[in-house]
Amino acid sequence: MKDRTLEPKLGSLLAGMLEVMTDRGPDSAGFAVYGDGAAAQVKFTIRCADAGGVAEALGTALGVDVSTTIHDTHAVLTLGAEHEAAARAWFRAERPDVAVNGAGRRIELYKEVGLPADVSQRFGLESMAGSHGIGHTRMATESAVTTAGAHPFSTGMDQCLVHNGSLSNHASLRRMLVKQGMTFETDNDSEVAAGYLSWKMRGGATLAEALEAGLADLDGFYTFVVGTENGFAVVRDPISCKPAVMAETDEYVAFASEYRALAGLPGVERARVFEPEPARVYAWERH
Repeated sequence: MKDRTLEPKLGSLLAGMLEVMTDRGPDSAGFAVYGDGAAAQVKFTIRCADAGGVAEALGTALGVDVSTTIHDTHAVLTLGAEHEAAARAWFRAERPDVAVNGAGRRIELYKEVGLPADVSQRFGLESMAGSHGIGHTRMATESAVTTAGAHPFSTGMDQCLVHNGSLSNHASLRRMLVKQGMTFETDNDSEVAAGYLSWKMRGGATLAEALEAGLADLDGFYTFVVGTENGFAVVRDPISCKPAVMAETDEYVAFASEYRALAGLPGVERARVFEPEPARVYAWERH
């Protein structure tokens, strides 16, 4: 959102966009919302059967306070940022059944199998506020219909990616990235793309630079939307066979696979509506 007075409406606007796109992705849905955060804290969005018990056990093990907000099958655990590495190690050692959807200062990431409207309702998306959000409805093509395989994918702090398309070299990229210390939870090619961008950014690249490098290193067809703590970016492969449309006003920037997902946004009739050009990175940051 460019206009911060719209931030309380982010969840309801994103929920409406996801529901409109149900026929493009009826298998599962997910979304990341960038809301309030504090520099001294880290938020983990986890999914498991007993999130409250996990928070209590984690706090006891680390000797720290862990606040918990439950959202259906997911929970957001908040603790001091200095305990991030210890928390991840505890999850791996003591609760390997706990899936960490994402972590960061501001990101909360929810996803589940089911129709977009049902997923949005289960997690209370309409009541969520934030500066920006990334949503996705999935029709599985490259892997099974599972919660883990739903988008967005997050492989870096306050980072997430959604993908429309298919990568042909994801297996070789995965092997390379694993050697570089990246870890993956699924066989989904989109998670490999997210991991590639996180790896580039850990090496000092900006998001735009990482996406530009991906144009040379990622084979296949794709449209990526990538979120970070301060904004988001869009890129399409050089052929751009997947549909994409953007709308920009003085109040917001919005992206979708089809215009009908944008049609309900406030003031869209006054927006600059355009199709992103092939092999060009479009990026916006919160100021």
